[in-house]
Amino acid sequence: MTEAAGQRVSEYMHRQLEAVPQEATVVATAGRMREQGLSSILVESLDRQGKDCRMVGIITETDLVRKVLAQGLDPARTTAGQVMASPLLTIAPDRPMLDASHLMETHKVRHLAVAEGNDVVGLISARDLVRHFVEAETGPARELENVYRPLSVLMRTALETIESGETVAAAATRLVEKHIGSLFVIEAGEMVGIVTESDLVRKGIAYQLDARTVRVGSLMNSPLLDIDINRTIRDASDLMARKRVRHLAVTENAKIVGVLSIRDLIKMVSIRDRPEFLRRA
Repeated sequence: MTEAAGQRVSEYMHRQLEAVPQEATVVATAGRMREQGLSSILVESLDRQGKDCRMVGIITETDLVRKVLAQGLDPARTTAGQVMASPLLTIAPDRPMLDASHLMETHKVRHLAVAEGNDVVGLISARDLVRHFVEAETGPARELENVYRPLSVLMRTALETIESGETVAAAATRLVEKHIGSLFVIEAGEMVGIVTESDLVRKGIAYQLDARTVRVGSLMNSPLLDIDINRTIRDASDLMARKRVRHLAVTENAKIVGVLSIRDLIKMVSIRDRPEFLRRA
């Protein structure tokens, strides 16, 4: 068993859990996520006597974009219980990290609750998976080091864009339609920034901005954070972690040729089992 396959979920999971009650508004939930720098938060429910609480669901930035903004719901009148993902998708702390990766890929999620019996004891995210596989001395990340320009294997070359004058609601709809987490922002025919699910939640919902009138340009990140196509997976992972972002523009000769996300980096685990990825390189 390789080091990459052998390490356990318990070694990477986050034990300090943040939760909101089912009755919390989406605005309050987004505000809590912004304050704590979270991309997901657990939802708890009290029993009828109001003494014991249990974790009944999870809300991610993706949920808030897809289920609130794209649906035109009022974040101040919509509750966490209405939009949470439930029941929780869980994994035991003694399972290998490779199992967590496969579970996330199968269910198309970026977060798993870590459970012992009926108790949630931690959370693990796609960022934790990337850190694990990049740091491992053996495994898929190391195998890809022998592939010419590995970022070109993992990145998406379809560059989805939106004009800076479009509304936040339009951006949310586009993200949902394309099943992506970011859009490059265009002004006068030039890519000038990027807007992500995180931006829509932390800069939009959390501050109760009207998604129907606020423009994408006011929420975008600019200038673009980029990485050269010839850099390594470790370089990309380190840059994302250092800048606390989940998306990078990939450049070749100073021209943007793709976009790389945390979710794309997880593909490196699948590459070992799916050689067709290598044939694209």
